[in-house]
Amino acid sequence: MTNNQQEKLFSNKFIQDFLENESNVSLKNKYKFAEIASSLAYYLKSFSNINKFLDYICLIFKHIFSEQIILIIPLDNESEIWNENIKISATEKYSTTQEEINSFFNQFYFSKNFKIKEILTFENALINNFSEYKIETKKILSRGKCRGFIYIFTNDISSKSIIEDSNFNFIQNCLAVGLENYCLIKTKKKHENVDREISTGAEIQSQLLPDYCPIIYGVDLAAHCRPALQLGGDYYDFMCLKTNISEKRKEKARWALVIGDVMGKGIPAGLLMTMLRGMLRAEVLTGLPPDRILHDLNQLAINDLDQSHRFVTLFYSDYDPRTKKLRFANAAHNPPLLWKSSDQKILKLDADGFVLGLQKEAEYRCAEIKLNENDLILYYTDGIIDTSNSLGERFDEERLIKILTKLCKQSYTSQEILNKIFKKLDEFTGQNRHLEDDASMVIFQLK
Repeated sequence: MTNNQQEKLFSNKFIQDFLENESNVSLKNKYKFAEIASSLAYYLKSFSNINKFLDYICLIFKHIFSEQIILIIPLDNESEIWNENIKISATEKYSTTQEEINSFFNQFYFSKNFKIKEILTFENALINNFSEYKIETKKILSRGKCRGFIYIFTNDISSKSIIEDSNFNFIQNCLAVGLENYCLIKTKKKHENVDREISTGAEIQSQLLPDYCPIIYGVDLAAHCRPALQLGGDYYDFMCLKTNISEKRKEKARWALVIGDVMGKGIPAGLLMTMLRGMLRAEVLTGLPPDRILHDLNQLAINDLDQSHRFVTLFYSDYDPRTKKLRFANAAHNPPLLWKSSDQKILKLDADGFVLGLQKEAEYRCAEIKLNENDLILYYTDGIIDTSNSLGERFDEERLIKILTKLCKQSYTSQEILNKIFKKLDEFTGQNRHLEDDASMVIFQLK
């Protein structure tokens, strides 16, 4: 069946023509019913207009069960009464009763948060109001979920129930599948819209992380972030403390290097990370020492973090290429690992301080260290050491220190070291295992 044939078959004009030209043809004829069954099956595979579909179902009911009035009350994908799609199948003989049913339904009040048990009240009122009819009820079920209700009005109280009729059951099952399919289509479109928004947010967020590592005199830098979801709560940044100077002069200016982690992952963590980035970049331009930067940042962000019931760990440092001195303060982040080339060992860079967002008057301590040739610092987030394998073992800090020690004893660039650590992480977690948390690393190595 071509698209044009399909559009013709399920158009309102087709339904009207069918009513006018075939009103005397019994659809109980097996060939005619086979044709209708075939068209219904085809329609179920591709329909997108629920109103036309329900009109078509009513049309079929009308011709097969011309002595009955059939009221269809569908439920939407929120399981609420779908008022605009309520349909009545009735011949002209019952046009007055059809108007009375419509009027009755419009007067009946369903609560906004409709519950299935409310339908019993409606059914009792319906039976009392139309006592001259025998009214039978049938739930429209699909995959065990109620998709709506069918009410069959019959004048002849002694007549056989059509609920047991195979044609009725076939059409009703098609109706159930159609309603379910439409709800699934709507849900899918909703999820696709959300996915698009998340993808756009992830794209914007990725642009907030540095595209490349800056050139700092005497330093070899490398950095990478792997979010567990599309949006992540990890953050790292490089900021020159002096603005309005040439790129060449920036190489020897003081630079801020920061890494942080918002509790949790996904959209909430990503939004908070973006907010924190803007606040921090404004603070950095004040040129204050690291402890004052964290103190002021905590003061600025605490209200927003408190309302979101989240907190942030952050390690802030600044480096002066001329003196090779690194100052730093820590808001309870994983201490960076310092490889001292002269001693051939690893130290932890740490300083006392609370996480951001817990205590309004939190204090932070500033520490300072002199770096030498071939010294290396690994900044990282807890997504690295908290990653687990199929046995439930953590990658842990001890394993990271051993790997870093081995790599630092060889002549690798910062980028090579970063790549090899991520490779070891992948080998540890195994194939087809996703990260449980965002994982970020920055390698800072003196040439």
